[in-house]
Amino acid sequence: MFCLHPFTVKMKPFVTGLAICFGTAAVGQVKVTASKTANKIDITIKGKPFTSFIFPDTLEKPVLYPINAADGEPITRGYPLAPRPGEPTDHPHHIGLWLNYENVNGLDFWNNSFNIPAAEKQHYGWIRTDKIIETAGGKTGSLTYSANWQNQQGHVLLKEQTHFVFSADKEVRIIDRITTLTAQEDVSFPDVKDGLLGLRVAHELQLPSAETSSFTDDKGHVTIVKADTIPTGNYLTSEGYQGDSAWSSRGKWCLLYGKKGNDIISIAIIDHPLNPGYPTYWHARGYGLFAANTLGQKIFSKGANQFNFSLQKGASVSFRYRVVIASGKQALGKDEINQLSADFEAVR
Repeated sequence: MFCLHPFTVKMKPFVTGLAICFGTAAVGQVKVTASKTANKIDITIKGKPFTSFIFPDTLEKPVLYPINAADGEPITRGYPLAPRPGEPTDHPHHIGLWLNYENVNGLDFWNNSFNIPAAEKQHYGWIRTDKIIETAGGKTGSLTYSANWQNQQGHVLLKEQTHFVFSADKEVRIIDRITTLTAQEDVSFPDVKDGLLGLRVAHELQLPSAETSSFTDDKGHVTIVKADTIPTGNYLTSEGYQGDSAWSSRGKWCLLYGKKGNDIISIAIIDHPLNPGYPTYWHARGYGLFAANTLGQKIFSKGANQFNFSLQKGASVSFRYRVVIASGKQALGKDEINQLSADFEAVR
């Protein structure tokens, strides 16, 4: 029986009988194609759009956007780049799938967006992609780029190199991300709430809520999120926490699932044992922010834990994450996700 192996040489085999295993070879070829007219690289599976890596100068960070399930349903929110009728318009910095942090030597990379007043921009950081190092397609696709974490004047704090591997089987799509950050000066990452890997999901995959809520960032900006009973989403963590209880819990993976279109969509984010602060705390909000923050612990643990990470000049740190997206008549099961997690642990 064939099973999907994004890193074939390094991976342990899947257990026979999982839903993501099939009796034939992988369904289709992955193509990674750079645009000739925009700062964009498209990833397709058998000719169908999976996602795009976009890095225009108008964005404060590079992102994967949009991201589609195997059935063609977009699992990311459209706003602010391509708003859809009826979807929420809170938190304009939540775009697709990204990686950054709220406080790096005092600069806020997480909350930066077009909505920040010009007079306050000096307090925020940009991640500027400076080079596409490699792209490749085949049974799996890969993309490697470098970027600079910098301030408004272009002073670089961190050099980033990120390697994506995109893979697929019939109803499953997988994004593996390894990001290495190298300090260009002594750099501190004080323990804060907003980080590190973030995904903003489509309206239908949010959790239903009967109450309007407000969220305040570290600079006092308040965002109102309205009550919304249309979505059908739910969280489940590796430790058994469900719904809103997933937020601030800790575990090696977290699953979000809900009805969209004709299928149940499952999205699992899997942490890696080599990540600092493993296992991660889940910054998994009902309103559609699905994030893993291995560097923030104080607020999630109610003060019991604190983790102030730092790098000396020239030192590096790597973060590894797997994002699994499945569509079908039922959600991914715990055994399936545990096997995907165990498989991912072999990645170095």
